[in-house]
Amino acid sequence: MNEIDEIAHVIQLSISPVFLLTGVGTLLNVLSGRLARIIDRVRVLEQQLQTPESPRSATTLRELHVLVTRGKLINQAIKISAISALLACFLIAELFASSMLHYSTHLIVSGFFVAVMLTSMVSLILFLREVHFSIETFDIGMPAEARAGKHSAQPSSRF
Repeated sequence: MNEIDEIAHVIQLSISPVFLLTGVGTLLNVLSGRLARIIDRVRVLEQQLQTPESPRSATTLRELHVLVTRGKLINQAIKISAISALLACFLIAELFASSMLHYSTHLIVSGFFVAVMLTSMVSLILFLREVHFSIETFDIGMPAEARAGKHSAQPSSRF
C-alpha cells in the first residue's frame, strides 16, 4: 500500500466518528434552543412579578419553579452532551493517531466509543425527562377548576 492509499484509509477510519460527532452537535443545538426558550420565558415572568399587584402571582411563581427545574435538567443534558462531543473528538484523534503511527489501541478506541455512547444516552434521558416534565406541567396557567375538569372528564391524551 502506498502512502496516499494509507492516508486515505486513515481518513476513512476517522470519518465514522465524525458522523457521531455531528449527531451530538445537533443534539446540543436542540438543547441550547430549549434552554434559550426557558430563559426567555423566565425573563417574561420575572417582569410580570415586578408589576404591582399582579393578579396571577401565585401561578407565576409556580411556573417559575417549573422553569427552574426544566432549566436544570437541560443544563445537565448540555454538559453531558458537551462531554460526549469531547470524547468523540478524542476518539477521532486516537483512531487517526493509531493508524498513522501503526500501533493497536483497540481497548482505548473501544473505551472512547462506549463512553461517547453512554454520555449520549444519559444526555438523551435528561432531555426526555425535561420534555416529559414540560408536557406534564404545560397547563399550569389554567385555572384549577379547568384542570380538574379536564383530567376527570377525559382520559389523559397528552403527547
